[in-house]
Amino acid sequence: MTNAGTAAAELSRFYESVSVFMPVAIAGAIVWGLWLVRFVLSHRAKPIVSEFRTSTSVVVPSYHEDPDILLQCLDTWRAQNPDEIIIVLDVEDLEAYDRISALGDERVTPILFHHVGKRSALGVGIRRSRGEVVLLVDSDTQWQPGLLEAVQMPFTDPLVGAVSTHQNVYQRDTSIWRRMADWMVNLRYYDYVPAMGRVGAVPCVSGRTAVYRRSAIIPLVDHLENEFFLGRRCIAGDDGRLTWLVLASGYRTVHQSTARALSMFPSTFAAFVKQRVRWSRNSYRCYFTAMSKGWLWQVPVITQLTVLQIVLTPLTMGLSMFYLIFSRFEFTTFGALLAVGWLLLGRGIRGISHLRRHPRDILILPLFALTVILVALPIKAYAFVTMNKQGWLTRRADQVGGDGQHSRTLQPSASDSTAAPDRATAPDSTAVAA
Repeated sequence: MTNAGTAAAELSRFYESVSVFMPVAIAGAIVWGLWLVRFVLSHRAKPIVSEFRTSTSVVVPSYHEDPDILLQCLDTWRAQNPDEIIIVLDVEDLEAYDRISALGDERVTPILFHHVGKRSALGVGIRRSRGEVVLLVDSDTQWQPGLLEAVQMPFTDPLVGAVSTHQNVYQRDTSIWRRMADWMVNLRYYDYVPAMGRVGAVPCVSGRTAVYRRSAIIPLVDHLENEFFLGRRCIAGDDGRLTWLVLASGYRTVHQSTARALSMFPSTFAAFVKQRVRWSRNSYRCYFTAMSKGWLWQVPVITQLTVLQIVLTPLTMGLSMFYLIFSRFEFTTFGALLAVGWLLLGRGIRGISHLRRHPRDILILPLFALTVILVALPIKAYAFVTMNKQGWLTRRADQVGGDGQHSRTLQPSASDSTAAPDRATAPDSTAVAA
């Protein structure tokens, strides 16, 4: 056989040996390519800086919140001197009402209202607001210094209808599940959201602190309160719904990385799972609605691809794992070690933005990798088939505070372990993603 023939035969054998991996290789290249594009765009994004300042209204829907937590958060809002703070309490939240009234702060208005879901309370607060900029804030979310000033700056552009803020988990070190959540949140706000914010199309301005131009959302309140999906009234998912209504109205939704907030997250595994199920259901309903109405196809490509990736995650990850395990995986010690090593390496690379700020979390990388699989496969798959099951899951009428989110799950003397490291290590050009 000639040298050319030998080379051709060797090339043919090599192709046969690697061709079996081509389906996963192609899928992996697409996923990693999209991640890299978002990563680069996000880390090149810069905070929006302007001299624009205007009147501000803070609207807080509060349903059986732990009064200690609510009052602690209220202190951080008051400290930044908004023009008004409207707290819409449930009619049974009399202790919180009395404690807020006792403050004697004319800027703070507590309202007792029979909640019919969070959206109804938001509607009451939005209609009563007077500020040109309205901040919708969860009752268990604290502001870091400078948030109120930072979120006003993007509204210098009259086409900006909503502003996303950078959010983290309060007292992340008090629970392993809060550390898991904080890692996921950091990936969202460092590697994903800024890329979409710089093109004016953040697909979900998170409701923990979501900022809107009042004139943009006042005409949309009825559509927020009265959304139906496949014949059922929607309860949760208010932030995604309002974001897409704003986008569909022709406004831009941007991200402000210098506006920092800290929010309570569940401390237990059960509550962590419930929260992820609710969020996944919300995402499916929100994004399927955006697709069916044509809204998704009117936003920039990077947002379209991100939404499609979120929707298709259970399918793409499930098929990839099935293919590798049942078609290509060698059931040997070496094969198992290789698979685990590859999984951890991939998660470590994609978690670099978080690990730069919390290097000790490399020790919980294996648990984080398993948590990502848990969320992406069984949780999202279950949420998909039950997406029209409405409910909050982590808050009930017979308890105070959310599941795993009571003040007793916190360390009274613990200082915030999230914001300081982020501020110290994150350059101004860095934005956030999950």
